[in-house]
Amino acid sequence: MLTKRIIPCLDIKDGRTVKGVNFEQIRDAGDPVELATIYAKEGADELVFLDITATNEKRKTLSELVNKIAHHINIPFTVGGGISSVEDVQLLLKNGADKISINTSAYKNPTLINQLALEFGTQCVVLAIDTKKEVDGNWYVYLNGGRVKTNTLCIDWAREAVERGAGEILLTSMNNDGTKQGFALDITHDLSTQLSVPIIASGGAGTMQHFSDVFEIAKADAALAASIFHFKEIAVPTLKSYLSNKGISIRI
Repeated sequence: MLTKRIIPCLDIKDGRTVKGVNFEQIRDAGDPVELATIYAKEGADELVFLDITATNEKRKTLSELVNKIAHHINIPFTVGGGISSVEDVQLLLKNGADKISINTSAYKNPTLINQLALEFGTQCVVLAIDTKKEVDGNWYVYLNGGRVKTNTLCIDWAREAVERGAGEILLTSMNNDGTKQGFALDITHDLSTQLSVPIIASGGAGTMQHFSDVFEIAKADAALAASIFHFKEIAVPTLKSYLSNKGISIRI
């Protein structure tokens, strides 16, 4: 059985780690290099770095900061934000990223997924989807860091992306993000059971039980969290020990 992965996420704005609630009320959460170093030492399975304003500010991801973090960690490292070309990916991989995450640029130009999968392999391409459940009960895709709504259903876009070569889906529920009320189990379960690639659940982690639920009920392959780790509410080793004791396959 494949082990479930625990992934701390560094949301980066102006070179600092930040955290918000429902994609708003952003506050400082510390130095990204320091945090990355701690998580690697504590046994996190991977690390995700998202330059959250790169697309909106129409600029590239901070490759120098990526390079600095990469030199301090020895775990797989996914980087996203403002990536829109093969050249962007080459630069980030050269600076220490193992995988890249694309979001808005892929939605606006879906052939980008095909190009990147062909050039770097599907295992390198993570499609990030920011999704929100609307009053009609459906989950829709949002772009530009959650600022722009589309009329595309999350499951439809995820399916197309996998067909084009996305090797993994990073699924963030905007409704749950930062609330600490638990992950969005319904949409996570839909993607986990209907798609052939690993699903990383993101948005809503507040307790260790939430991780257990997203793995056992929603069938996620990995769970990503930010503030509970950044503000030392839950330590990675404690979480892994808890999950292991519940019989969930985890790398200790």
